Amino acid sequence: MKLTSNSFSEGQKIPGDFSFCIPDPAHHVCLGKNINPHLAWRDAPAGTKSFVLICHDPDVPSKGDDVNQEGRTVPASLPRVDFFHWVLVDLPATTDAISEGEFSRDVTPRGKSGPQTAQGCRQGINNYTDWFAGDRDMNGDYYGYDGPCPPWNDEIIHHYVFTVFALDIEKLPLEGKFGGPEVRAAMQGHILAQASLTGTYTLNTSLPA
Repeated sequence: MKLTSNSFSEGQKIPGDFSFCIPDPAHHVCLGKNINPHLAWRDAPAGTKSFVLICHDPDVPSKGDDVNQEGRTVPASLPRVDFFHWVLVDLPATTDAISEGEFSRDVTPRGKSGPQTAQGCRQGINNYTDWFAGDRDMNGDYYGYDGPCPPWNDEIIHHYVFTVFALDIEKLPLEGKFGGPEVRAAMQGHILAQASLTGTYTLNTSLPA
């Protein structure tokens, strides 16, 4: 399988239009357009009955003590964990592309609705659900795509890995609310092939763009 995008290239910076936050000189960051990028894939194996799409950032700080704190930085040496930005399951086997803006065109306070969505597929929750849990104005279940917003004081550039999985089942055996870890577990033993595309992003203006 091969995964490509008209929105960004492998190993290159993801444009701000596809991000949850963009740099702002006065306040470090401000909200971005949060448009989901275009994705297209080909050469799925025979026997494919559905696709799953996952976007995750493996570079998220494992501790938040220094995150977005004035006069401090998130050290490059800090252990990192996965943060899921997009979980989409039960994409029909006839699907070979997702259009730019098809699933997200803005930041939605308290999160987009789900799990049912376009193309008859289902959206999982992303980790903004956890990030905003204690925020009175933003807390909620964040379904679908919400783009990059790494700490503006992080010493490293973050990587955003978009992966499409071809499965041998039409519907993933998950009900109710689910996220990236549950989807990864449910796919085991059903993956026929997979393909990934990685983009980068930072809000730290002291790092190279």
